[in-house]
Amino acid sequence: MAALLSLLRLLPMAPLLAALPSPPPPLPPAPFNAPQPSPSQEGTRTPRLGTSLQGGLIEIHNQRQTARWLWSPAGPGQAQAELWLPLEVLQGQLGMTSQARPDGSVKLEWFGTSLELPATSLRSLEDEVALPVGRLLQAAGARLTPQGSLLRIEMAPVPLLAVRSRELGSGRRVVLDLGAAALLYRNERQLILGVSSSADQRLSLAALGFKAQQAPDGLRLTAPSDTPPHLLTLGGPARLVLDFGEGGFAPNPSADASPGGSGPTLSTVDPRLQALIGRGIELERSVSQVDGVSLLINSVRFDPRLIPLDLRPLTRADGMEGLSTLSQLAQGEQALIAINGGYFNRIKRLPLGALRDGGTWLSGPILNRGAVGWGASGLPQFGRLALREWISDGQGQRLPVLHLNSGYVQRGLSRYTSSWGRTYRALSDGESGLLLQDNRVIQQLGSEAMAAGIPLDPGTMLLVARGDSQLPWGPGSLLNLSSQPSNPLGLQPFVIGGGPLLLLDGQLVLNGASEGFSPGFLSQGAPRTVIGSDGHKLWLVTIQGVGNLGPTLLQTAEALQRLGLRDALNLDGGSSTSLVLGGVQTVKGRGVVASVHNGLGLIPRADSPLASP
Repeated sequence: MAALLSLLRLLPMAPLLAALPSPPPPLPPAPFNAPQPSPSQEGTRTPRLGTSLQGGLIEIHNQRQTARWLWSPAGPGQAQAELWLPLEVLQGQLGMTSQARPDGSVKLEWFGTSLELPATSLRSLEDEVALPVGRLLQAAGARLTPQGSLLRIEMAPVPLLAVRSRELGSGRRVVLDLGAAALLYRNERQLILGVSSSADQRLSLAALGFKAQQAPDGLRLTAPSDTPPHLLTLGGPARLVLDFGEGGFAPNPSADASPGGSGPTLSTVDPRLQALIGRGIELERSVSQVDGVSLLINSVRFDPRLIPLDLRPLTRADGMEGLSTLSQLAQGEQALIAINGGYFNRIKRLPLGALRDGGTWLSGPILNRGAVGWGASGLPQFGRLALREWISDGQGQRLPVLHLNSGYVQRGLSRYTSSWGRTYRALSDGESGLLLQDNRVIQQLGSEAMAAGIPLDPGTMLLVARGDSQLPWGPGSLLNLSSQPSNPLGLQPFVIGGGPLLLLDGQLVLNGASEGFSPGFLSQGAPRTVIGSDGHKLWLVTIQGVGNLGPTLLQTAEALQRLGLRDALNLDGGSSTSLVLGGVQTVKGRGVVASVHNGLGLIPRADSPLASP
């Protein structure tokens, strides 16, 4: 009973989770040839406060969410008003798709309408990458109404013309034919679509496993799966495509795990996790105050030497490019508990920090930022981490390799392996490369070949030169790579990076500037995700504000010290802050499920009875 009560204390409580949004992960300084919004770019092109409006609430289909927005009305030098919205909102709530270009520009698509956005048009809203989409929305018939801190987005309903469905490999595709572009809003399992439907159409949807209800604000669809479908909008005519993957289409209703809902019931939480509560894993949910700021703290505590679970990085199986929800990452690895991991570039969907799995660098560290490394058992090591690499020949030429399998694009040399994915495509203009097999150059590559894509087979290595950097070797050259981490934690089989490092050996060591974070990021309040240790147990922690933006990094460190932690590393936060317990996402930084690049999960050991559900 005590174990069940502990689990209940950790499940969501709607009044406490109504925190304002957080900024997404801070981006490092902009690439040399592709300016993009970043906390380090203080000179963003935001209009003067006297001519613009900003807020932190967006309402779509009468559903409010916390998200930053910027409204720039028409005026001198600007013929039309414009609206900037975070990319997470555009993709996650409105169903837009984006494609990043090597020059930093972005192509948006929505119901067949394309919008080309140069890198200079992107803005930074409290470290959130925001894109100008007001004209695109208005051209589709949307009404944009800023009222104080609230922005209302409204569209008249359009007719639902047809419901179609077909098998798609091991999943299923459902296509909704629409009379025109429609306004979408979705949370973890429910989609509100601005259409008017007939009773027969709703029966067709019900036959496919959906719960379909026509409401004044649109058609409400509850998906027939715990795993949210992939959404795609198409034009000519307007269509909404919902793709369900393998095993994701059988009706399996579960409780709403959103902060505004009632929370999951015990029957929806994996019984394997229930069996461990109070028997090696401790869960706690509490409210604390730091500097007069109320904070909701969720913590998972355990001794990794005493439980039949392994802590592992959670990544996509198809390489380093792409995003998934934390629930999807956890499900793919059968993780019973998971938190979100390190930083990433949301536009290019690429990692920005250290990821090491089983002794293989999936992505190398950047900017000497904080990281944590661990082995098969025992407590992890914490510290700051860089990877020092050099490529040399036998003739005295020796050049530094600055980054490994990284989305962090700077002048100089970087290298990529098959851990990056099946193919490397240029991340900036004018790149050149050398492809090596068994340390010997087998192909010299120009910018056209790099842009088209280079296959990365096992055993090959691609050296990439950016900016004015040169690769002085040709086919047949035999090269040697030396690689050494700056901190012994980088030799551990498993490593994940974040930053800033908050606590080390009981001392507050917060120094965000030394890790490449901007003053604005360091001083702002936001939901946080942290991995830490009290010297006896490992802690996985999420911290959110109660009626406030959330803690600053200093307040986060102070709160963790009060809890008795000796070591602590800040991970990605803001809208990425997530906690999954037994298949149920109980913490969402913005109140809706956001996509992330990677996570940390507790996975049943292969020799444990827990390995079989």
